[in-house]
Amino acid sequence: MTEKRIRPRTRAALSVALAAGLLAPALTGAETATAATPRPSRTVCVSDRAGQAARLARDITAALHGRSATTAVSLRVPATHTRCTLRADRPFDSASVVKVTVLATLLWDAEKHGRTLTRRESRLATAMITKSDNGATSALWRQLKVVRVKAFLRAAGMTRTVPGGGGYWGLTQITANDEEKLLERVTRRNTVLGDRSRTYILRLMRGVVPSQRWGTPAGAPRGTTIQVKNGWLSRAAHGWRVHSIGAFTGRGHDYTLTVLTQDNAKMHDGVAAIQAVARAVHKDLGPRSATPYTPTRAPQEAMPAVP
Repeated sequence: MTEKRIRPRTRAALSVALAAGLLAPALTGAETATAATPRPSRTVCVSDRAGQAARLARDITAALHGRSATTAVSLRVPATHTRCTLRADRPFDSASVVKVTVLATLLWDAEKHGRTLTRRESRLATAMITKSDNGATSALWRQLKVVRVKAFLRAAGMTRTVPGGGGYWGLTQITANDEEKLLERVTRRNTVLGDRSRTYILRLMRGVVPSQRWGTPAGAPRGTTIQVKNGWLSRAAHGWRVHSIGAFTGRGHDYTLTVLTQDNAKMHDGVAAIQAVARAVHKDLGPRSATPYTPTRAPQEAMPAVP
């Protein structure tokens, strides 16, 4: 495949990551991967619980009203067979949410070979998830190679996820529905990830540093166990991509939520859109008397461009 010429504006947007050695020096076709103009879409919800679907669809739509971001949503509540989707099969650059996929691949591959993680792998995995460390992610990505990532994606049924080429793990193409499939493999018993692996992933997602515990946790009822991973990336086309995936457990009511955004002028715009959706979802699903969770610290746009 012939490499496409990178436009100056695109090159500038990637310069921070390249200078830091966070991404490989080749970009193949990533600029056009999400360039299509989104068609009008609406939130669609279904539920076994009376009135739940209509309420969620209405409140998610209201939360996004007037916002410029192109937003995708996927919500699953297994106990009530509740699902909500909005542009859930639309591809987005993954930024750092792909790190959960990297960790799941590492554990899946280790299980296949009947071994536990090495001390080095555990150290890298912890830094990758809890601090969103780029160097740790690049090291594990090189170790696994794209072929193993693709094999895990097939096993997990994540058929619309495409690993980034040339070492660009942050340009992996993801969809909200595929991220929900991943969260389902992590939160519920299955034949892809064993219980120890699932517990390990959730433990690290619970341990994300306070400055990165924004996004889907916003508004979660107090007493709920929060597991989260966020990603943020700025490029010349489609502005800031800001994403958040979360698993919420406890109180006998477990659910998962993915919100992906792009076309944000500022990182804060994406965070605000995600948190508006999250607050609406948690309000509709949680007990009315519970005090909602507030992110402990506002994210700063001075963070690296490709975390």
